[in-house]
Amino acid sequence: MAALVMQPTYDPKTIESRWYDAWEEAGLFRPEYRPDGRPFCVVIPPPNVTGSLHLGHALNMTIHDVIVRRRRMQGWAVLWLPGTDHAGIATQNMVERKLAEEGLTRFDVGRDRFVEEVWSWKARYGDRITQQIRRLGYSPDWTRERFTMDEGLSRAVRTVFVRLFDEGLIYRGDRIINWCPRCETALADIEVEHSDEAGELVVLQYPYTDGEGGITVATTRAETMLGDTAVAVHPGDGRYAGAVGRTVRLPLVGREIPIVADEAVDPEFGTGAVKVTPAHDPNDFEIAQRHGLPVVAILDQRAVVTTEGGRFAGLDRFEARAAVKHALQKEGRLVRAEDHHHAVGHCYRCDTVVEPYLSRQWFVQVQPLARPAIEAVRSGQNRFIPGHWEKAYFHWMENLRDWCISRQIWWGHRIPAWYCSCGELIVAVDPPTACPACGDEDLTQDHDVLDTWFSSALWPFSTLGWPVQTEDLARFYPNTLLITGFDIIYFWVARMMMMGIHFLGDVPFVDTVIHGLVRDHQGNKMSKSRGNAIDPLDVVDEYGADPLRLALIQAAAPGQDVPLDMEWVAAARKFGNKIWNAARFAVAHVGTIPAEGGYPTDPAPVERWILGRLAEVTRRFDELSDDYRFSDAFAVLYNFAWSEVFDWYVELSKAPLRDPARSEPVAATLGVVLRDLLKLFHPAVPYLSEELWSQLVGNGLLAGTDWPQPPEYDPVPSMVTFQELVGGIRSFRAEHGLAARQPLLIQLLDPAGVVEPWWEEQLGGLAGVETIAVEGPPARAHTRIVAGPVQGFIELSDLIDLDAERDRLRKARNAAGADLDQAERKLANPDFVARAPADIVAKEQAKADELRVRVEKLSAQLADLGS
Repeated sequence: MAALVMQPTYDPKTIESRWYDAWEEAGLFRPEYRPDGRPFCVVIPPPNVTGSLHLGHALNMTIHDVIVRRRRMQGWAVLWLPGTDHAGIATQNMVERKLAEEGLTRFDVGRDRFVEEVWSWKARYGDRITQQIRRLGYSPDWTRERFTMDEGLSRAVRTVFVRLFDEGLIYRGDRIINWCPRCETALADIEVEHSDEAGELVVLQYPYTDGEGGITVATTRAETMLGDTAVAVHPGDGRYAGAVGRTVRLPLVGREIPIVADEAVDPEFGTGAVKVTPAHDPNDFEIAQRHGLPVVAILDQRAVVTTEGGRFAGLDRFEARAAVKHALQKEGRLVRAEDHHHAVGHCYRCDTVVEPYLSRQWFVQVQPLARPAIEAVRSGQNRFIPGHWEKAYFHWMENLRDWCISRQIWWGHRIPAWYCSCGELIVAVDPPTACPACGDEDLTQDHDVLDTWFSSALWPFSTLGWPVQTEDLARFYPNTLLITGFDIIYFWVARMMMMGIHFLGDVPFVDTVIHGLVRDHQGNKMSKSRGNAIDPLDVVDEYGADPLRLALIQAAAPGQDVPLDMEWVAAARKFGNKIWNAARFAVAHVGTIPAEGGYPTDPAPVERWILGRLAEVTRRFDELSDDYRFSDAFAVLYNFAWSEVFDWYVELSKAPLRDPARSEPVAATLGVVLRDLLKLFHPAVPYLSEELWSQLVGNGLLAGTDWPQPPEYDPVPSMVTFQELVGGIRSFRAEHGLAARQPLLIQLLDPAGVVEPWWEEQLGGLAGVETIAVEGPPARAHTRIVAGPVQGFIELSDLIDLDAERDRLRKARNAAGADLDQAERKLANPDFVARAPADIVAKEQAKADELRVRVEKLSAQLADLGS
């Protein structure tokens, strides 16, 4: 693609529409681009097909893209595999809302037509998020894009289900699950959002059936007492030693229920005695199983009281809560009610309060799957980065309950189980044509679909073609790494580990890289309800995709949250303009730059310095990137580019570039330094770097070139001294309000022979001074600038008011001396040294040392001024 004439300023909108198609058409995103490269595979955490990008996606995918673009340039055969999740409940809700606009429900149209409607919706709107991914410049291999409901992935889901069923690891049974009464489906734990809410703790008395008095219990859901089948106390709670084995009469219902002792009871909660409602609480269900208690369901699928609730039947659960409380009060069994804040679960899609509900569902027996997945991390087959997340992983995996995998919706992978009227259950990958037991062909498939996380758990290998043994599966499994947020370690990472090891005999990925959440600049979680949510595409519209990417990656410390402020993005945009201006300068002064190599073999000192720093920075950037320390890596690169390349070398190159006799080696150095800088920055700012590559090199696409490997050069010690001298001169001008170009004469004392011939010209250009060599300090009043072994003297009599300067220096010295005295008194106090933390003492000692140097410097400056 031909380069445009360079505009005077960097404008992301002008360039960010130019390059994506070129990259894709060149096949750069496919592993086949580097056919002989070492395989590198990472799968995208599949966003919901219903969704649009949020800043969490942008952070995750920026980290992905920075990694995979660098690996491609390093010669790896990179497969970054994209795809989307069918998002069962979310997508179904979207289509149900569309039907509601026509006055219809899914039951009006029937299951088959409803599923057709969902596929139609997906065909029309399903690529919105992938287009947004393209706009931000992310580079997955779109030719291998997957969808969790694709036929190949669906077959993988059915195969896994059947094998686990045959192994006895999938079963159908009655257990307590999360239930949404509005969506009328079971929910995964991650689909329940908890919020701390004001409620009521109601204390009730249940009378003994064999005498006076009774036992008191506390509950936040008074209506569930209608389904109580016992009261439980802790076996070690002496308050109730004589109560265990007795029975109480259940108020309002009249049922006689026992008092049992169980270790699960917390004696510190409420009264220490708890009501046991097995059909509506998971802990109570387990107590009931241990003690053989009956189970009474008093709420139906819509959270309406059933006939088991007697006179309260037909009431909504919240209506029943108030009515039951009122009835207990009338009966004299309401002891008290007190305010109580507690976590309440809500459906993540419709915000309905979730109900613990006893239901017949399909479950995975997870412990046999979890044990090998735990061992794989303990043994180092898989490692977490940062490593402290392993502890959370182990805690979760060692305390897993069986996983409820069935959902009572219509969109998703339908459970591959069929029922015959003879009672036979057939579980098969392909639909059976007849019952194997009786030959009946009239079979009914299970109405439920699988939890979305079930298909997502297979993502690292189903996307590569499993259960078919494809070339991609052989080459790219296990994946090289996984990059994800800490909030889904348990629900996704853990399940992928279990499934990958069980079905392919190896971990699904070698490294698990965990990043934090994007928060606002005050550290608050971003959400629409808080009013602080930011649409990344709005940021792109205002600042550009590259500035957003750079701001995110600069903050991407492993495992830490990212408190993003738009000032960061604005600063990244300004940095882009700095690169743009440096490139404009180079385009005007540098000839053709080779895409690779071209490093000078015998550079002059200034060129040797910047080339050596380029090699050093490249090596350090690679080390930090290989350790996934992205914020540190880009801090090193950013500071080198701004402080050394732009502020120093570009300025140092101006004088020799104006001299035809000296310009060629300087131009060559400037060219390769800027070229390699574009390569190093390309993974973070692909659009800007590709555009500038077209201007500077104009040969091929930057995204397809090799990663820089600049040669090492001998250090140039005099450069550090020169920079310190220039910095000192600039500070002197700033302190005294002298214009940058006001002529100055500096006398240099160089007993070690550090000063080089090129200094004189460059000091004139960079610091606006003329230089002469001297044997010692001048006799007249002067200021002294110390730079390593070199001392520079500037006579002051014609520049400043000497009396005012002496007065300023005395005041500064006296203030520093007073601070030093105070610090030394504190350090001389044995109580302070003995009792204060070691880091506080060390900080005070460092402060004293710094003040001592300042006092000595100010005293020397006063001496240089004379009396």
